[in-house]
Amino acid sequence: MLKQISKELKRHVPFTMFGAVTGVIIMYMMIRFRASKGISEALFYALHPLHVVFSALVTTAMYKLHGKGKLWVAILIGYTGSIGIATLSDAVIPYLGGGLLNVPMEFHMPFIETAKMPFIGIAKWKIVNSAAVLGIAIGYLKPNTRFPHFGHVLLSTWASLFAFTAFSIANWIPLLPFVFLFLFLAVWIPCCVSDIVFPLLFVRKK
Repeated sequence: MLKQISKELKRHVPFTMFGAVTGVIIMYMMIRFRASKGISEALFYALHPLHVVFSALVTTAMYKLHGKGKLWVAILIGYTGSIGIATLSDAVIPYLGGGLLNVPMEFHMPFIETAKMPFIGIAKWKIVNSAAVLGIAIGYLKPNTRFPHFGHVLLSTWASLFAFTAFSIANWIPLLPFVFLFLFLAVWIPCCVSDIVFPLLFVRKK
């Protein structure tokens, strides 16, 4: 198992780096054009649920393809693997990254927040948890992992990026190299664990 994990992590380095590069470019453009925190917050709360959908889809599909496909197990794996990892990747790691960079950041956990989403006026926890249910349903009924996994990586990168710009105020230009590092780490290990390692822990056969 450890050898397989190491192999998968190495395989995911190139397009995780690609995602982090796109994130830094987007961040630079938003700073250059002085985009408001409100725009970043709206984008975060749009991308985070999408990240949850893709994460739940891939995690559930991986279990369905390689395991016995029990529905209740698939639901449990899909929910914990998506909500837990998406929260870690999009909210916790950027928050910790801000702390390491001496940038004060607000801490958010969207899957339990009762405040309403920007523009649509629905409680955040309802949207995020519904996204997990949707991803589980798609992953169980039509399991597919390749393209959704790539989409998961990009969405996770961009959601983590907008967490930085939405929930803090800082001069980000000189910090962009460090932002790249945190974006890479926020996606590389959590997404591989969520999509590949976590569901396979519940599969008995090779």
